[in-house]
Amino acid sequence: MTGEKKWATVTELTTQIKKTLEMNDQLQHVLLRAEISNFKRHSRGHMYFTLKDERSRISAVMFAGKNRFLKFEPENGMNVLVVGNVSVYEPFGQYQLYVQQMEPDGLGQLYVRFEQLKTQLEKEGLFAPERKKPLPKLPKEIAIVTSPTGAAIQDMISTLKRRFPPARITLFPVLVQGKEAPHSIVTGLERVEAMGEFDVVIVGRGGGSLEELWAFNEEIVARKIASMSMPVVSAVGHETDVTIADFVSDVRAATPTAAAELVAPEQKEMLEKVKQWQHRLERVIREQINHRRDKLYQLQRSYAFRYPARLLQQKEQELDRLIERLHKQMHDIQRGKEERLRTLEKRLEREHPLQLAKRETEKLTEYNRRLTQGMNHFFQMKKERFHANLQKLELLNPLSIMERGYQVSYTEDDTLITSVDQLSIGQSFRMYVSDGTVKGTVSSISKNTIFPEEKEGEKND
Repeated sequence: MTGEKKWATVTELTTQIKKTLEMNDQLQHVLLRAEISNFKRHSRGHMYFTLKDERSRISAVMFAGKNRFLKFEPENGMNVLVVGNVSVYEPFGQYQLYVQQMEPDGLGQLYVRFEQLKTQLEKEGLFAPERKKPLPKLPKEIAIVTSPTGAAIQDMISTLKRRFPPARITLFPVLVQGKEAPHSIVTGLERVEAMGEFDVVIVGRGGGSLEELWAFNEEIVARKIASMSMPVVSAVGHETDVTIADFVSDVRAATPTAAAELVAPEQKEMLEKVKQWQHRLERVIREQINHRRDKLYQLQRSYAFRYPARLLQQKEQELDRLIERLHKQMHDIQRGKEERLRTLEKRLEREHPLQLAKRETEKLTEYNRRLTQGMNHFFQMKKERFHANLQKLELLNPLSIMERGYQVSYTEDDTLITSVDQLSIGQSFRMYVSDGTVKGTVSSISKNTIFPEEKEGEKND
């Protein structure tokens, strides 16, 4: 050995091994099925135990922060399903499993079924608070659906009789565990429903394992409880036990005994309250009697009781005054009504249909006069405009112009002749005058002459 080599300490080696294990993803999420042995619970709440199978074993620890959520008590020889991670406990250089979750082996499927059914029924609204029925304050008939041989029924009966003896208790014996238990419980509830005379129903049993309580997690039991017309109290197992029946029932009791206490009022307390109410009523009655007695004494000493004749005279005078006041008020009211009547008569006269018709007739006559006047004025204006336009039209009428000596000429192809250039010697034409048509043939043509005269140089045929 030489000093040139680097020698590691045990701590460094252990730390390196721990890092190597913790960097392995498969070892950080281990799913393990094993048997518990060497189980020990530390005073601080941590659990130390060994997980083993037929050939191997591994040390394990489950700290208090994790194991406080367990729904069972681990013990030696119990088969469990474990979720955890592998690491090294450095002081001892020992690798071990750090458990995060743990449940009894064989119950995993039951937990899955439990959660699935719970989710389904919750979506259907069977857990809704608004469908919960209240418990009766003074139940006369109480039905109990449970096993007739367990300690639970004895506890419930003794509690009910002690708290409220007047209530009548009817037991409907059923199986509470095993394959036939769900159908037995449903049959018992159907018998309760058929009798129809019960104020409240308690259904349940004493404590036990998850498998023993499983009948109260079956769907047929849950749906039957939810369909009951009377209030149902679920009393299954201990306070930590939770079943589907607890969710669908109207009230969930922690234990069967607690169910009896919820259903039955305490008779002693009720009697004590009755006594208190009796004392209070007696006190109120005494106070009323004393008050009435004092009132009677005051009346006996009053002026009216001692001098009734004088009081009668006084009341007669007061009556006279009130009668006079009444007459005056009636007179004032009558006078007001008469004035109101005269006002309405005048108004009615103004608004009488004949008066209205007369005024409307006058308006109609005036409208007719104005309309006639307007129509005459309009007609005269249109007549004058018509004559003016007629004069203009007469001035522009070609026939009128032709009567003054003018004519219009056309060639044989109906072309208006406006220039001598359109004609030639011997060409035929038509000439229209005011009273007829003249057909002729051009014998001579002379340009630039408005009034043709016989001149030399005329163009002859």
